[in-house]
Parts: sequence; C-alpha cells; structure tokens
Amino acid sequence: MDPFATFDFSDFWNDCEYSQQNYQEPPPSDALIAELQAELGYRFPDAYIALARRHNGGLLQRSCHPMDEATSWADDHIEVSGLHAIGRQARYSLGGEIGTRFMQREWGYPDIGIVIADCPSAGHDLIMLDYRQCGPQGEPQVVHVDQEADYAITPVAPDFTTFIHGLVDEEAFNDAAETLEIDLVTVDRGTLSPIVQRALDASADVLPEGERALRALARRITEEKGFFALHADPDSHRMYDLMFWLYSQLATATSFTHFVKLPAEQDDYATPCYELMLPFDLVVAPFGFKTGGFAPGFVEAWWDTRVAEGAIVPVDGGWRFSAAAEQALLDELKAAPGGAAV
Repeated sequence: MDPFATFDFSDFWNDCEYSQQNYQEPPPSDALIAELQAELGYRFPDAYIALARRHNGGLLQRSCHPMDEATSWADDHIEVSGLHAIGRQARYSLGGEIGTRFMQREWGYPDIGIVIADCPSAGHDLIMLDYRQCGPQGEPQVVHVDQEADYAITPVAPDFTTFIHGLVDEEAFNDAAETLEIDLVTVDRGTLSPIVQRALDASADVLPEGERALRALARRITEEKGFFALHADPDSHRMYDLMFWLYSQLATATSFTHFVKLPAEQDDYATPCYELMLPFDLVVAPFGFKTGGFAPGFVEAWWDTRVAEGAIVPVDGGWRFSAAAEQALLDELKAAPGGAAV
C-alpha cells in the first residue's frame, strides 16, 4: 500500500530551478535502488522508495518538523532544507557529491545509517535514518544529528512515513512580532564577527562608517522580511556583495568555495570565510550579528550572476570585484539612508 496515497502534496515541494538542478532526479529503477542499498549497506524504507517514485528528492516548502527536545535550531522544531534523491546524479542525493559517504568521510558524521536530508546550516546539522536499533535490514527511525553539539543525535520520528507526515510550513512556528523585535536587536546591536570587524578596520579609509552601512542594510532586510535572513532578493545580493568586498580586504578568493567554506580544521577566526562572517559563529567565541544559517544555493547563484555580468573578475590568481563594481557598491552604501556618510 502506498503510504502517501491520500497525502496532500500541493504545498509540499519547492520546485525552483535550484532544486531541480541540485536535488531532484527521475524516479529510481529497481536496479539503482539495489545498487545503492548494497553500496551503503542498508535497506531503504519502503516509504522512502514510494516517495522517490512520486517525486525523487527536492527542496521543501513544508520545511519544519516539531520536536519534543530542543536542538541548536530551536526549542520546539527543526528546519529541513531538502530531501535527498535516491540516485547518484544530483549533488544532494544518496550517492551524489554531498551524499552519505561524503558527509561521514569529510564532516565526521557517525556511521549510524543514511543521510536523507540537509538543514539550513550548510552541513553543520542534518537528518539521518538511524539503523542502530533495528539493524541494516530493519525499519529505521529518523534522527537529527548536530555536528556543532559533538554530533548529538535527537529523535525526530519513529519512521520515514511519520517524518514526512509531520512536516509543516515554517509559519506554524513563527511569532512574527516577536521574531522581528529580536532580529532588529540583532542587526542594530549584535556584536560583529571578528572577521567582519577586522575587514571594517582594514577598510576604514575607504568606507569610514562601514559598520553603520552594514547595520543599515541589515535593518532594511529585516524590516522587509520580518526576520534577518538572506535569499535571492536585491538587498540580499547587496549583503553578499558587502560580505565579499569585506572579505577581499583581508584575502583574495581563489574560488567560490574558498570564499564561502570554513576550512575543515579551522577552529578560530584567523582565516576569513563567509560562513564565519555572517551565517555562523564558533561556540568557543560567539558573536551576535548573524543569520544563524544560510542556503548555499542562493549565495552560489549570486556569485554566478556577478561573474556573468563582469562584476566579479579574475585578478592575480583569484577573484575580486572590478573597479567599477567596487565603486558602485561603495557609492550605494554611502548614499543609502542610515549608511556611511560621504
């Protein structure tokens, strides 16, 4: 029996272009399922296979799941970015570039089962099928694993079917007025990342009131959305621009990944990277002015756009803003209400 025969999928998936390119695959064949089960060493739940034959992987519109225990994301729920396809072609698939074996080998996640979904933390927490109690051929429970909390494992649902049925829209957990109030305090008074502070100090001659410009842009984003988060809108792109410009005051990015990703062994703020400038902080040295997560696809799409339009250009073995793009950014920041004085 199909466990999703009566399930309403009308607002479940987010079938945007990024999802189609990075998460989704055609329905898996029996042969492919058998190959992946043998490769990973676990039998997939029948419900997971049934869902994949309807819609194989993808970003979620219904992206939150209630929790009985608090996690690093929230006291009462977790957020899930997308489900991994049963396949090999999509970047976020069981056998893909960011699949189970990669997350266990490169990120140190425990060998308790299969990674089936990622979260907005860009790898710092994720969703797994946990086979410890049932064995490799049994019916696994769904768990949340948090790298930032020493790989803490928190139960989410007793099985895959219950997990899917439990997903709800993030609006179910939003107290809009309270969220706005908290996030405005964050952008107005939150302490800055040490990397951002170093970059502002290094660029003081060019952008003397850079902190004021940064906070003004963040406040505009927060007031528009009702919370502090970056997506694909023009102001978000301007914030990516500003972060890249600040990064460039300290280092030259050799690639998109070099700009964004935290080096695997880094446990301080010595080497600049986007992840430690705005989305995340280190537990041993926290700061306040942060979004608490990000969607890599939005940042990558911004990068591709800026490269295509000639705003980010190859220079001295790396990538930087062109002189014209840099000047346009600085002029806009200085002229914006609440921004830096000319």
